[in-house]
Amino acid sequence: MVRGERGFAQSERYIFPFERLEVWQESIELADVVLGLLERIPPNRHLRMVSQLEGAVTSIAQNIAEGKGRQHTKEFLQYLSIAQGSLYETVTLTEVFRRNKLFDEVEYVKVRGKTEQIDRKLNGLMNSVRGKKRGERVSDLGRKR
Repeated sequence: MVRGERGFAQSERYIFPFERLEVWQESIELADVVLGLLERIPPNRHLRMVSQLEGAVTSIAQNIAEGKGRQHTKEFLQYLSIAQGSLYETVTLTEVFRRNKLFDEVEYVKVRGKTEQIDRKLNGLMNSVRGKKRGERVSDLGRKR
């Protein structure tokens, strides 16, 4: 038995099915990057935009996770579509931040590259889910091998 970070006994870390999805992992990384950038924005400036970007960037991974927990393919696709909408909102808001010189060009390029990669993976996962054979479970799709 191993002691975890807070002293709790744990034999082995449980991994949720959504945690195996590369697109979920990359969405979490994107959220870390963007939230770090937002920390540098002076307090009481652009509060609404900061709040919107925080919500959008964290919503990507949340919707992927929630969709992965659904039992029906149609529901999973719906949540992946919502995640993609949040991704597009993130792209739009980061462009606004760049144009207003709240993010510099290097930061913007980094975020833009991550969003493009996530978009390709979301599209690939949705295509994979749509093409799955009858009888396959949603929880078996899109796993990192």
